[in-house]
Amino acid sequence: MSDPGTSDPGTSDPIPGDPGTGDPIPGDPGTGDPTPGDPGTGDPTTGATTADGIRDLLGLLAYASLTAFFRLADDAALANSLADKTALAEVAVAEFGHFQLLRGRIEEMSVDPKDAMQPFVAAVDDFHARTAPSDWLESLVKAYVGDGIAADFYRTVAQILDSETRDLVLAVLADTGHAEFVIARVREAIATDQRVAGRLALWARRLVGEALGQAQRVAAEREPLARMLAGEADSQLGDIGRMFARLTDAHAARMAALGLTD
Repeated sequence: MSDPGTSDPGTSDPIPGDPGTGDPIPGDPGTGDPTPGDPGTGDPTTGATTADGIRDLLGLLAYASLTAFFRLADDAALANSLADKTALAEVAVAEFGHFQLLRGRIEEMSVDPKDAMQPFVAAVDDFHARTAPSDWLESLVKAYVGDGIAADFYRTVAQILDSETRDLVLAVLADTGHAEFVIARVREAIATDQRVAGRLALWARRLVGEALGQAQRVAAEREPLARMLAGEADSQLGDIGRMFARLTDAHAARMAALGLTD
C-alpha cells in the first residue's frame, strides 16, 4: 500500500483506484472486477442470502396470519351481538386467505411451509402468551395496536423484496376492515365509561413495547433475516435500530383514532 505522503498528485505514485490511473476500483461497474455477492455475477452469496431471508420473512408472516385467524375466530365467539360476531368472523376468514396466499408463495419457492414457519412458532406463541388480553376490548386493542406495529415492520421490510414478493406482502397486509370495526367499538366503550380509556391506553403502551421487543429479537436471532435487512441497510432501510424506531411513528395516530392518549 502506498504511503499517504507518496500519493501526492505531484508524484509518480498513484492512489489505488484513482479514476485518473489505470488502477480500477474493485467492484466498479465499469470494470471487469465484480462486487462480491453481486446478483449480476457468478457469486451466489447475495442471492442465497436474500432467498433465505425471504423464506424467513414469509414463514414468519404466514404463521402470524394463521394465529391471527385463530385469535379473531375466538374474538368472534366472544362478541355480544350477532352483527359483531359476523364482522369478526369475516375478518378471520380474510386472515386465513392471507395465510393461504403466503403458503402458496412459499411452496413456489420449493420450501415446505411447515419448515418455513416452524422457527417462529415459539416466538409468536410466546408473544401472545405474554400479552393475553383480560377481556374483549383488550383483545380488540391488541389486534389493532399490536398487529399494526407488526404490519408496519413487514411493510418496511417489503421495500427490499423483489416486486412479486413485495406485492404479495402488501396485499396480505391490506386492511380487511378490522381497523374500522375496532375503532368504532373502542370509541363506543369509552363514550359509555371514560374510565375504560386509561386502562386501554396503558394496555396499548405495553403492547407496543412487547411487539417492538419481539420484532427485534426475531430479526437478531434469525441470521438469514438479519443479513437480508443489514445487507440493504445503507441504501434503503437505514440502520436496523433506526428502522425499529421509525415503526413507532404511526402509533400516535392509531391511539388518536381509538380515542386514547399515549
